[in-house]
Amino acid sequence: MDAIWSTIFGVKTSAVLDAWSIEHILSGISVGSTVKHHNHRELSRVVTRSHPHLPRPDSHHSWRFDLLIVLGLAYAWETLEHYLETGLAGPAVEYWFQGVEYWPNRLIADPLMMVVGYEIARRWPQAVWPARALSLAWLFVHIAIFPHSMYLHEVFAA
Repeated sequence: MDAIWSTIFGVKTSAVLDAWSIEHILSGISVGSTVKHHNHRELSRVVTRSHPHLPRPDSHHSWRFDLLIVLGLAYAWETLEHYLETGLAGPAVEYWFQGVEYWPNRLIADPLMMVVGYEIARRWPQAVWPARALSLAWLFVHIAIFPHSMYLHEVFAA
């Protein structure tokens, strides 16, 4: 049972979920809200300008466009993160990342956490600003104070 749990949650090099999954949800809330508002504004502008006889764009706005953009941004970050983990930005950054993520973490779990965050922002818009504040605090603590990205796992595994 312990082996199954450590494969589900643990260090990013061998687990599907890690402590950074929390940050992916928080950033999914922030990014998802931004994408939703931007897409809605742009769709309103385009529909109103090009088809003034159509009903209000609210009825034509689709979460599918938002979802595709959120996933696109998630995979763009995961691509950049992979190169940072392999040392593209130097040994100090490579050390901070503490290894290359396990493939299900990178390709499935992290983008899925961004989608979960988007859904939270879509259903509970009042959660956006608290999530942004928590996300900034999380990033500050993990980047400026902790010695590397897997520090929480080291502390709690000991």
